[in-house]
Amino acid sequence: MTNHTNPNPLRRNVLMSAATAAAGAAAAGVTLNASAAPAVAPRRDGGMLTTRDGVSLYYKDWGPKTGQPVVFSHGWPLNADSWESQMFFLANHGYRCIAHDRRGHGRSSQPWDGNDMDHYADDLAHLIETLDLKNAVLVGFSTGGGEVARYVGRHGTKRTAGLVLVSAVPPLMLKTADNPGGLPLEVFDGIRAGSVANRSQLYKDIAAGPFFGFNRPGAKVSQGLVDGWWMQGMMAGHKNTYDSIKAFSETDFRADLRKFDKPTLIIHGDDDQIVPIDSSGRAAAAIVKHAKLLVYPGAPHGLTDTHKDQVNSDLLAFLKG
Repeated sequence: MTNHTNPNPLRRNVLMSAATAAAGAAAAGVTLNASAAPAVAPRRDGGMLTTRDGVSLYYKDWGPKTGQPVVFSHGWPLNADSWESQMFFLANHGYRCIAHDRRGHGRSSQPWDGNDMDHYADDLAHLIETLDLKNAVLVGFSTGGGEVARYVGRHGTKRTAGLVLVSAVPPLMLKTADNPGGLPLEVFDGIRAGSVANRSQLYKDIAAGPFFGFNRPGAKVSQGLVDGWWMQGMMAGHKNTYDSIKAFSETDFRADLRKFDKPTLIIHGDDDQIVPIDSSGRAAAAIVKHAKLLVYPGAPHGLTDTHKDQVNSDLLAFLKG
């Protein structure tokens, strides 16, 4: 039952304080506006940022803050946690390691629109600029490789010292008249259909099958990797991951790759069943001037886990120059 004659004293005090503040501001000719509140400085250990179009982006910031920044962009439908092995390793070698959950993925918010490479690249730029990162090395895996490429195409390389593409989707995954080596549209239509029919099962099937190469004869299946992949995927938004299929498969990055003017490392497994090496890693290396291509014999798409020690060693060598 509500007592209308004796309102809550705490609530009354709060209301009176607010009214007093408003009256004082009015007397001084000041307009109170929530948007006028001072901006919150970005946390040095990670947290949340808000993009220019109002999307909340989660990011983690590991290692010494005086170290050279290494910025990681993750694959579909994962999040920043997929880079833990590399971030832990490099942070322990003195590098500042930063990774964000792409919009619609992980702990970031799930906007209905804007799930495309241009927005992904602009979000990455916002992260880099907000943290005022300089001399950074950008590392992109799979879809994240497209994000890095589009970032270079839209924002240039003035804040970067190097670029790394790992199992990455550029130059173009889709088969077209001028890209005959790409994958047919039916492949991506199938992923979309599986996502609508049973997204959870689709993710389990991908993780337990081609992503880590667990469908190959004699493969030793890690249930932990399968479960972790599925969990990250299910943290992402349904609409966001659905839209992202078009973004990673149909975006043409050839013009972006031609703008790469910093040292570039390309890592790809020659048994990648998700992003075949001939139309991706090798094709990208043919476009980027002076790119170094490292081919991992027998490695699957998810080599940042299955071959993490080799990846970590090669990244460290690249960073040391």
